[in-house]
Amino acid sequence: MEPLAERMRPGKLENYIGQEHLIGENAILRKTLATGNIPSMILWGPPGVGKTTLAQLISTQLKRPFYTLSAINSGVKDIREVIEKVGNQGLFGGNSAVLFIDEIHRFSKSQQDSLLGAVERGIITLIGATTENPSFEVIPALLSRCQVYVLRHLEKEDLEKIIRQAIANDELLNKREIELIETDALIKISGGDARKLLNALELVIQSSSPGKISITNESVTSVIQNNLALYDKNGEQHYDIISAFIKSIRGSDPNAAVYYLARMVEGGEDPLFIARRMLILASEDIGNANPNALLIATSTFQAVSMVGWPESRIILSQCALFLATSPKSNASYEAINAAQELVRTTGSLSVPLSIRNAPTRLMKELGYGEKYKYAHSYKGNFAEQEFLPEAISGTKIYNPGNNKREEEIRAWLKARWKEKYGY
Repeated sequence: MEPLAERMRPGKLENYIGQEHLIGENAILRKTLATGNIPSMILWGPPGVGKTTLAQLISTQLKRPFYTLSAINSGVKDIREVIEKVGNQGLFGGNSAVLFIDEIHRFSKSQQDSLLGAVERGIITLIGATTENPSFEVIPALLSRCQVYVLRHLEKEDLEKIIRQAIANDELLNKREIELIETDALIKISGGDARKLLNALELVIQSSSPGKISITNESVTSVIQNNLALYDKNGEQHYDIISAFIKSIRGSDPNAAVYYLARMVEGGEDPLFIARRMLILASEDIGNANPNALLIATSTFQAVSMVGWPESRIILSQCALFLATSPKSNASYEAINAAQELVRTTGSLSVPLSIRNAPTRLMKELGYGEKYKYAHSYKGNFAEQEFLPEAISGTKIYNPGNNKREEEIRAWLKARWKEKYGY
C-alpha cells in the first residue's frame, strides 16, 4: 500500500491546497493554464509545499504526456532518452510533453545545457522544482527561457485542511473512527511540509489500538518520540543537519563540524548548498576576526563548482575545519543590522553638504561638496570630518569584536576618531 502522502496527492487542480497566489481565482498561473499553453517554468519553494503535485496537475489539465526525472539519480543520458522519445512521438509546439525535473538545482551545468535545445524548439515544456534560489542554481541560458514561480510555506489553515481531508477521504483512514481534537503537535512536527504532516498522521494512526482514535497533542508527541527513527527515515533532516553543521562551526568545534559534514556527504546533499552556507558563515560569524575566512570560503565555492563528486568532499572538509578553528566575530553582521534599524527609525536623513556629489554648476553654487577634505591629501590618509547626517552624528554602529584582529582595528579607529565614536 502506498504511503498516505501519495494516496492523498490530488488528481484535480480544484483539490490542490495552498498557493492561492498562483492558482487561485484570477491568479497568474491559473490564467496561463486557461489559455491552454504554458511556458517552461521553475517552481521554487520549501519542501512539501506541492511542487511535484502542481507539475503533475498542470500536465493533466493540459492533457500533455508527463515525464519525470530526479536530478539525484539522472544524468545527461536520461535526459536525451526522454527528449528522443518525445521527439519520435511527434509531440512538438503547443502539444509538447511536460518534463518534470525534481531538485533541478542538483543538475550540473552540462546536464542543464542538455535541456536547452529541446526547450528552445518546443519539444518539451520543462518544469523544474527547486528548494534553492534558481538565480544561483540554474544556468542563465536556461533560466532566461523559464518563468519562475515562487511557492510559499503552507499556512496553518492549509495544513489543518490537509489533515481533515485525509481523515475524511482516504480509503483506509475513513474506515477508522478518528476524532481530531488537537492539531498543534502535528503541525509543529511537519514544519510546514505536507508530506511530513501526512507521514506523522499515518504513523500516529498506525500506532493506535483498534477502535476509536483520539488525536491530541499529547498522543501525537508520544507516538513520534517513540518512533523517532522511523519518522526521521520517512522525513527530511536537510535543515536540521545543516543547522547543526553551521552551529558547530560557529561554536569552534571542528570535530562536530566535520561529523555533520560527513552526514551530509553520505546523505547525498548538494555540495554547492554546503559551500554556500559556509560562504555566508565566513562573513556572518568570522568577519574581520579573520578576513581570510571569506577568501577561503569563496575559493571553496568556486573549487566545488569546478571539481566533481566525491573529490569535492575534501575541499569542503578543509574549508569547514579552517572556519571552525578561526577566531569568531559577528561584528559585521551586527553592524548592518544596527544600521538598517537606524535607517528604519530615522528615515531618509539629509546627507551632509560637504560629501554630496556636485556634477553641475548649480549644485556647486548650493554648496554641494564644499569643505570636503580629500583624505589622501592629509597625513596618514585621514582628515576628521562629518560623514553621518547631522541628526545621528557620533552614532557608533560598528563595534569591533573581542579578537586580536579587531582589537587592532579598534585601536586604529580610536587613534583617528579619538572619543567621537567611543572606541
